[in-house]
Amino acid sequence: MASSPRTPDWVKHAVFYQIFPDRFARSERVPKATHLEPWDAPPTVHGYKGGDLLGVVERLDHLQSLGVTALYFNPIFQSGANHRYHTHDYFRVDPMLGGDAALRELLDAAHARGMKVVLDGVFNHASRGFLQFHDVLENGPASAYLDWWHIEGFPLGAYGEGDGALRYRAWWDLPALPKFDTDTPAAREYLLSVGEHWLRFGIDGWRLDVPNEIDDDEFWREFRRRCRAVNPEAYIVGELWTGAERWLQGDQFDAVMNYQVTKAVLGFVATEIDDAEVARCGYGAVPRLSAQAFQKAMGAELSRYHPEITQAQLNLVGSHDTPRALTVLGGDRSALRLAYALLFTLPGAPCVYYGDELGLAGGHDPACRQGMPWDATDAWDGETLRWLQDLAALRHAHPALRVGSAEVVYAHHGVIMLRRQLAGDDLLVVVNTDGEQGNHVALEGLGEGARERLLGEGEAHVAGGRVHARVPARRMGVFAL
Repeated sequence: MASSPRTPDWVKHAVFYQIFPDRFARSERVPKATHLEPWDAPPTVHGYKGGDLLGVVERLDHLQSLGVTALYFNPIFQSGANHRYHTHDYFRVDPMLGGDAALRELLDAAHARGMKVVLDGVFNHASRGFLQFHDVLENGPASAYLDWWHIEGFPLGAYGEGDGALRYRAWWDLPALPKFDTDTPAAREYLLSVGEHWLRFGIDGWRLDVPNEIDDDEFWREFRRRCRAVNPEAYIVGELWTGAERWLQGDQFDAVMNYQVTKAVLGFVATEIDDAEVARCGYGAVPRLSAQAFQKAMGAELSRYHPEITQAQLNLVGSHDTPRALTVLGGDRSALRLAYALLFTLPGAPCVYYGDELGLAGGHDPACRQGMPWDATDAWDGETLRWLQDLAALRHAHPALRVGSAEVVYAHHGVIMLRRQLAGDDLLVVVNTDGEQGNHVALEGLGEGARERLLGEGEAHVAGGRVHARVPARRMGVFAL
């Protein structure tokens, strides 16, 4: 355990945007396969739409206008799947995405705009097409790479051969995803060298897929040491859906995808929850929360980790592994905007899932992975787009929202007040999820008079040393104290 964790300073000030490469944007500069799904057709489990990295380069103006300063990409390495979690070659960007040259152009273009780039690292498992596993398929017990995997016998059953029984360990027993044996020095070194290679190439960090399934703290400690030796400001964020104290002691990951905050935020702002969709993903359930329950949940989360870790958490309201937030919230756009308002004003780096800013809806995979509707501007949710732009601008303008102290100082009747403070920057965030509005008293010991509203709706003033705030139903306001 590190006595005082150190996380990359840039992360605390970042606004992230998650991109699913096959579905974000296509460039005519990247040659296309001939059998692609129509871009605007409903996505399927196996179909490709042909998005690529140069398409992202050509849409950086949109991302910059949104206030985005960091990009998180789902896997980009050569693969036999549209999501690319079935890696064929960890040292080669998929040609369908434009290859290594496209990544080079993307990194140069993003960095020129002050944007960081974080890639998805899938190190627990590879694919049947990965060379060292394919060698086992071809050569059986004589394979030179037998010890890279957890082989239990032959035939392997990789394609249902023999009696069909699977005789190697695979992620969730899916034959397409054989699990590495990271106790084998050669396999271990291969994966660690991947982490180093792409940091040398110029990426700014790694999001680690199911890292808890490499149940070996020393592997992750070495991964951190070697990545930080290449880039001392590299961000290492793990995909963990529950409490992550074991990995957030300052010697393994900087942060996790903060699904605990996700569930609390969604549960507080919702007028209804699509429980059937929620049950299909890693959430399991999203309990409805009163203002008091949200205050308790935030108190627990904000004190769970060292403040340095808390400020570097990757906060989100949805991802490629969940139904879109708008669908979880039963199509309630006011709830979606309140959810993002909390995301941008709580400690931790907010992350927008591609298309949420346009009001996209969609159930669990594959429905949440649709093509970005660039040509259907008449269907965009302009109010949500402007709202996210305003939230990002507010966060960039006020250091208290990025690295200040945070406390839910009031919680009653569907209303919470969140106070963010840093020397010379003192803000009050008022969120009203109730169907009514009224005067709400929270803080004492302040000077008299009206308070400037920085964003949103409503008013706040101090009388008798107490803050009185009025915010319309299903709205929020941010006030300078």
